Amino acid sequence: MATCKLCSQELKIELDDDSFDEATSSAVGASLSAPDDLLLTCGCHYHWQCLLDESPRVAESMECPTCGASIANSPSGQSSSLQRQVLTRYHNEGGIQENLDILPLIIEEAYLDANPAARPARALLTMCGEGDVTGIVELLRAITDDPDEEDMSPGDLLRYQDPLDGMKTGLHVAVEKAQQEVVWLMLWLASSLQTNNFPDEVIQAAGSLEAARETVPGLDIRSIRDEQHQTPEDIASGMGPQWGALLFTGALKG
Repeated sequence: MATCKLCSQELKIELDDDSFDEATSSAVGASLSAPDDLLLTCGCHYHWQCLLDESPRVAESMECPTCGASIANSPSGQSSSLQRQVLTRYHNEGGIQENLDILPLIIEEAYLDANPAARPARALLTMCGEGDVTGIVELLRAITDDPDEEDMSPGDLLRYQDPLDGMKTGLHVAVEKAQQEVVWLMLWLASSLQTNNFPDEVIQAAGSLEAARETVPGLDIRSIRDEQHQTPEDIASGMGPQWGALLFTGALKG
């Protein structure tokens, strides 16, 4: 049986009780474990996390951390480094995924390894895209209540521009993903838009979440431009009628 090339353990992972349900049981049997087998093109097997822990090294060399073989692929014969992929086969509790490109994740993990303070900011951007208003407020509160020396301030976190995603802020992401509640929250926390311009339900929701406006002063997030030199208002303007009402009010105008 193949084992992980890094830790020499079986290619499986122990499941916690919360993730162990009837569907999982039928797929992996009676034991509280599931496959965790990431196969590279060179033939070396790894646990998912074991390989990700090697991301800084892999991102720099594009080589298998064990055998040293190149694991970079260029689709359709393209040679540009911008088109590179790291194709794998991954077997986990959900089944087998063929031709899974893990390069974006390797690049992200390598970046976060070099910039650990950006990890909460990346988490915030994910929440913005998913519409997780409560999660955003709880993250900001946690950083305010128990700051670490390496942590960004809440204001810097809200205005963080992601170098892995075109220098977008959370407001850019929320507009792109049509997350209206997050858009209003970001305007509440990180813009100079007058309070009387917010809908009553937004003010009430902010109050119930204890999201105070004055806690994160700084540059108006509406004026920040991404890599394409676009503001959130520019993105909304190009998305058709779904942001029409908000654009009409001028709430996104920095």
